[in-house]
Amino acid sequence: MAVKAVTLQINKLCIVGAAGIVQDKTWNMDIKAGALLANINNPDDLKELNREQLHQVCDELRQYIIDVVSVYGGHFGASLGVVELSVALHYVFNTPYDQLVWDVGHQAYGHKILTGRRDNFATNRKYNGLSGFPKRSESEYDTFGVGHSSTSISAALGMAMASHYKGENDRQHVAIIGDGAMTAGLAFEAMNHAGIEKSNVLIILNDNCMSIDPNVGALKEYLTDITTSHTYNDLRDNVWKALGKLPVGKSFSRGMASKLEASLKGMVSQSSNLFEALKLRYFGPIDGHNITKLVDTLKDLKDIPGPKILHIKTVKGKGYDLAEKDQTKWHAPGLFDKVTGVIQKKKFDIPQPPKYQDVFGHTIIELAEKNKKIFGITPAMPSGSSLKFMMEKMPDRAFDVGICEQHAVTVSAGMATQGMKVFCNIYSSFMQRAYDMVIHDVAIQKLPVIFCLDRAGLVGEDGPTHHGCYDIAYMRCIPNMIVSAPMNEGELRDLMYTAQLDSNTLPFVIRYPRGEGVMPDWKTDMKEVKIGTGRKVKDGAEIAVLSFGHVGNFAASAIRDVKAEGINPAHYDMRFVKPLDEEMLHEVFGKFNKVITIEDGTVVGGFGSAILEFMNEHGYKADVKIMGIPDRLIEHGTPKQLYDEIGIDANGIAAALRAMVPVKVSVVS
Repeated sequence: MAVKAVTLQINKLCIVGAAGIVQDKTWNMDIKAGALLANINNPDDLKELNREQLHQVCDELRQYIIDVVSVYGGHFGASLGVVELSVALHYVFNTPYDQLVWDVGHQAYGHKILTGRRDNFATNRKYNGLSGFPKRSESEYDTFGVGHSSTSISAALGMAMASHYKGENDRQHVAIIGDGAMTAGLAFEAMNHAGIEKSNVLIILNDNCMSIDPNVGALKEYLTDITTSHTYNDLRDNVWKALGKLPVGKSFSRGMASKLEASLKGMVSQSSNLFEALKLRYFGPIDGHNITKLVDTLKDLKDIPGPKILHIKTVKGKGYDLAEKDQTKWHAPGLFDKVTGVIQKKKFDIPQPPKYQDVFGHTIIELAEKNKKIFGITPAMPSGSSLKFMMEKMPDRAFDVGICEQHAVTVSAGMATQGMKVFCNIYSSFMQRAYDMVIHDVAIQKLPVIFCLDRAGLVGEDGPTHHGCYDIAYMRCIPNMIVSAPMNEGELRDLMYTAQLDSNTLPFVIRYPRGEGVMPDWKTDMKEVKIGTGRKVKDGAEIAVLSFGHVGNFAASAIRDVKAEGINPAHYDMRFVKPLDEEMLHEVFGKFNKVITIEDGTVVGGFGSAILEFMNEHGYKADVKIMGIPDRLIEHGTPKQLYDEIGIDANGIAAALRAMVPVKVSVVS
């Protein structure tokens, strides 16, 4: 095989916005793939290598991921942990005919590089570049679009059932799921079903004791017990080796020996009872970084029909020492110096606003110190939500309940029945997974659970699986629900204070975006906000701007921009979409016949729709422009790029104001 070094160069990656090309960027990468990896353009090339060369391929693939991510960013530790598994899967299985489903997708970088995307891997998570997750429209090797956890087993089982129906009984279906994702109810529902099907499904449990943060719960302890107790596995191996020496042939091994194996499991170990009780044949645990063992095991499992589970042990961040030692920090570290491990941070000459999540994290502690009824709940996002601060300071009142949003909502509801004030912090897009619980367990019973929806709006590089586009629409249609959004950090604190008061007896949504706010001096005195009231930010003439949430800052900037042009809009920060501030709206529509609504949620059924409903109910007539996230999927990119694309950044709002309010031009005679 010829040795070839590849230098990545993606020329003129055009970034196209709503008004045409808004950026033209050239990606130059002086990053070379190793001698073997440079010649792997698809899994068929990988299969041309001998087994001994796979060790080198793994080394080169791991180094390539480190090189690219350190320069261009992205998720890091998860893909390093499954380098050997990625190589082994594509070496053994006939992909894409044999179908791989990667759960969540944080760990699929090696998979992408091996399946024809090596030379444009630099565009990963970049605007108009590769998705950070497997995506069906991107490659035939991406068999199922993922982003949220715990879907892989269900998807792979569905594929396997369809293949069985079509008579494609030689086709393999593999779900790769982490032990963190395995805690979700959906994974157990899928395993419960898989056990009674005859379809070829292999579940690979990638056990590294981590999701983004360290895993919690009884399943973690159970898997640890399996890993540390090899009694059954050692005895099984010895028995099978002995049987192989007996002159009884394969008929005994497949018949009587399977019964002997089952007896050994019950007599010697409890390790595989959980999975085998679900009628999944259990194998392992094995070292997930031993490429030879992985290849041999996967080849053997190909010949075993039906549903089965392979338990492998891996280390998140494997091969990069700092990532192995601090796996949470190196889940997605940003840009860093691969030699020193120094992570690049923005440098500012003046104090900067905090992240909204950190304002939440510190404010809930302030409130909890005064109100002994306050608790915090998050489904596996203590770092992302900043509930980690409360977990460190008040470990008996703040809980990570694992990747299980449905449980997080209902356990919060249970606590609320006992008079507790529970702040249930869930990312906006993840709350979608618990919608029935919000309605059935909280709203119908009028339980005052406080839902803090982090990552509302467009989140950036994670793309459409993570954008928080829909919460305004799906929450405001629920009876008994209060739905609010702060324009700044001070309002977030005030809304949190208001929500935990005994005078509030209803479920209360507070939505806020990913990233920084606008107030460097954010630690304001908290005060009660009358539920369903907004505030007038600025008086004006001819046109009113009604904003909901953080995007009100975009509106304020746009209003400043058009002031010099003789346009003087009024600006109202509504704060609540349910209930609406009807007194304020009567003032608006009594004075203005031109109105713009701004929201960072879908325009279908969102804040603007609520304003139109109010107008219709009260017989108002006005020219209203609804600005928000359009009725289409918004792909990945920086938030700035995405808000520019859909036209609700300051420039887009200013353009809308100019279009609705003709500028008066003085004519000099």
